[in-house]
Amino acid sequence: MKDFSPTDLKAILHSKRANLYYLEHCRVMQKDGRVLYLTEEKNEHQYWNIPIANTTVVLLGTGTSITQAAVRMLAQAGVLIGFCGGGGTPLYMSNEVEWMTSQSEYRPTQYLQGWMSFWFDDDKRLQAAKQFQQARMEYLKRVWSKDRDLNNEGFNIDDSALESAFQRFDERTEQAQKSSDLLLTEAQLTKTLYKFAANQTNTGDFTRQHQATDDANAFLNHGNYLAYGLAATTLWVLGIPHGFAVMHGKTRRGALVFDVADLIKDAVILPWAFICAKEKSTEQEFRQQCLQAFTDHKSLDFMFNQVKAIALQGGLDEEGDAL
Repeated sequence: MKDFSPTDLKAILHSKRANLYYLEHCRVMQKDGRVLYLTEEKNEHQYWNIPIANTTVVLLGTGTSITQAAVRMLAQAGVLIGFCGGGGTPLYMSNEVEWMTSQSEYRPTQYLQGWMSFWFDDDKRLQAAKQFQQARMEYLKRVWSKDRDLNNEGFNIDDSALESAFQRFDERTEQAQKSSDLLLTEAQLTKTLYKFAANQTNTGDFTRQHQATDDANAFLNHGNYLAYGLAATTLWVLGIPHGFAVMHGKTRRGALVFDVADLIKDAVILPWAFICAKEKSTEQEFRQQCLQAFTDHKSLDFMFNQVKAIALQGGLDEEGDAL
């Protein structure tokens, strides 16, 4: 068996990797130079390979265990490991996913240094937050414009109510004087999108509740944690700690993960959560749909490009232009 060095394992750029795994009721181990997970059925045990060189995140749910050797190989390949509750989300909302990142000392430094060049200035940090929000809107419009499956389900940006909501979002984002203004504008847009999605899928009176057990809420929880995994991977690869958020609360250690994940959540996770709930899909079917959408619309690439653009421009002036 050929031995691979960590350099060989990282030949596929993180922004181009395709796989994200959620595992439950299994054992993750290293065997013959590969990382496998073992499922135990009544009469037989089955091994399944994890292609770690093309994987970004492994989420370990209920009933899982992992060996030290497997963790070492995943770390060498730069794969993030997350422990979570059942179905990819916490069993209790007081628990959050804990990300285990490998301790590589050779990640890039220019992105953190660029981030720090503006982060301590309130005005520049606000402009960076606005750029994230503008990019989020552009991505939503692009995905909903060209995704035929979404269009067939009624998710189209030509809707008059959506056009008005998008215009208000752009205006209020531009006029925002502090991050709390942006959070309020974001909440208003998301509420409109929930109502629109509920109407298109005949969901009825939908209320977003993280602890609710209906399929739409459960899928939103599940899908959001997939997005958090991609965001955490993006920040780890670029070497930017999660605490240096530009919009979400400074008291939340993982706040920047939420900022980055928001770039794609409305465009991808939100519509498919409602569509899959309407179709009575299983969690696995919903997850596969999300992962396929991530690939089709290059979600991870988009996250990388936005974070790198903000970090490398050394901050923004009052008009949002690079300094």
